[in-house]
Amino acid sequence: MSSLRFQNALELKAQNVPPIWFMRQAGRYHRHYQRLRERHGFMELCKEPELAAEVALGPVADFDFDVAILFSDLLFPLEALGMGLVYDPGPKLDRALTAKELPRLRPIDEAVEHLKFQKAAVQLTRERLPKNKSLIGFVGGPWTLFTYAVGTGHHGDLINAKTQFSLFQDFSRVLVELLKRNIQLQLDGGAEIVMVFDTAAGELSPHDFNRLCVPGIREIADQFKGRIGYYSRQTQRAHVGPLFSHKNLAGVGIDHRWGMADVLKSERSGFVQGNFDQALLFLAPADLEREIEQWLAPIRDLSFDVRAGWVCGLGHGVLPKTPEDNVRRFVNRVRELCTK
Repeated sequence: MSSLRFQNALELKAQNVPPIWFMRQAGRYHRHYQRLRERHGFMELCKEPELAAEVALGPVADFDFDVAILFSDLLFPLEALGMGLVYDPGPKLDRALTAKELPRLRPIDEAVEHLKFQKAAVQLTRERLPKNKSLIGFVGGPWTLFTYAVGTGHHGDLINAKTQFSLFQDFSRVLVELLKRNIQLQLDGGAEIVMVFDTAAGELSPHDFNRLCVPGIREIADQFKGRIGYYSRQTQRAHVGPLFSHKNLAGVGIDHRWGMADVLKSERSGFVQGNFDQALLFLAPADLEREIEQWLAPIRDLSFDVRAGWVCGLGHGVLPKTPEDNVRRFVNRVRELCTK
């Protein structure tokens, strides 16, 4: 039970039409989500498996994406460790992680019990998903989760995180173990792969990224060979270049600052996911179609063998208020152009 296009991409098999999925495809821009949100709180939508499955299935039914994504949130592992979490409307933790707080976190065996709702959500989503569609899970990257833990929320400067690298290394040892247990729950529930979304990693220098982030990513990938994808926003080749050739990593996602054709031509051992600029989905229809054609042109010039492993998507997540018709237009136009 999976999308043939997505399986071909995972196995690096040549094909003309790529699988398509978007980060945040089940989100605030979508009327299906908005209707559910009128009746339910965000935490309820995430933690009630029936509701989480309904949210995840909506965009697949509406836009014909090849892949559904677990509907949840990056920060639940922090809550599982005992950090109070609310959304008002954005995420806020009840206290900041400190060296003194670290020993007071819940033990891993207890913390993982607080994440089992994700396995149930994956199971229900898989049961209701059409057999020709794929399903993936996700967790937050250790660095991104750390930035929230020490700041109790998202702060653009990341001063608290960047001045406590030693605390990150201590926390990462705990967090990586919990994330591995979290990933296993999602795989056991029926996810084909699990993406590690490390959206704050691009705020690090390449040197700090490689010494702080890469070891944990590799440890996770080595435990789940071929089942882990990694996405980091605003990183460059100097950051993630070594990950393209890490054989146990299923693939790497890139944002719109990269040239997709150049990445597909480069040496790599897994899929490449991305990377149309999500802001361009706000263009008028004719302008959007022209941008899609221009973006696709260098990719379509590649042979099917060279672009094997391409998973088509955005540079980041779908933005709030994105016109639904343009999401549909993107999916249809990519398929039309790649079929020619």
